[in-house]
Amino acid sequence: MKRRLAVLSLLAAPFGAWAGAQIEEPLADSIRSALSASIAQAAPPRPKFDDPDARLVYLRWLGEMSERLKKRKTETQIRIEFLETVWYEAKRAGLEPSLVLGLVQVESGFRKYAISMAGARGYMQVMPFWTKSIGDGNASSLFHMQTNLRFGCVILRHYLDIEKGDLFLALGRYNGSRGRPEYPNAVFASRRQWLMPGEK
Repeated sequence: MKRRLAVLSLLAAPFGAWAGAQIEEPLADSIRSALSASIAQAAPPRPKFDDPDARLVYLRWLGEMSERLKKRKTETQIRIEFLETVWYEAKRAGLEPSLVLGLVQVESGFRKYAISMAGARGYMQVMPFWTKSIGDGNASSLFHMQTNLRFGCVILRHYLDIEKGDLFLALGRYNGSRGRPEYPNAVFASRRQWLMPGEK
């Protein structure tokens, strides 16, 4: 019994999940409706390209990122599905995939079931209050890969809009540490690890 409890406590431990005390801010009805619609729109994460060159750029990115992520996600199919979804959700929200990968690395270390001490969940450490504000109220859905990545990307885009494009402040708000440099600097440093050769 003691061994079982020890294993359960290890599984529930945050293992360095970074999510801070993100504050639940009141949302105007128009913002809540827009965010809810953005979360609810279902679409397959696999992109379609009219331009063969754009497809080649994407396939190169997918191959390069898969190689870099191999040590953290060893199963090929899971790794590819994760990267396809990151790319899709990042582009859908108008974010760089390298930024989203950097944020996931800092927030959860690429652990799908990470839970922070503050209660944030999943890859992008989304706080459960978001599921009540703009979702269906089911906080356990934050452990679903695409749901978590979609919520995280939509929330970061929302904060970028509030902060008029200031990524430093938006990242601080995402983490609940607005104005402090530690978290944004950690994400910026991680982002550099996920840039394609020649990108800045």
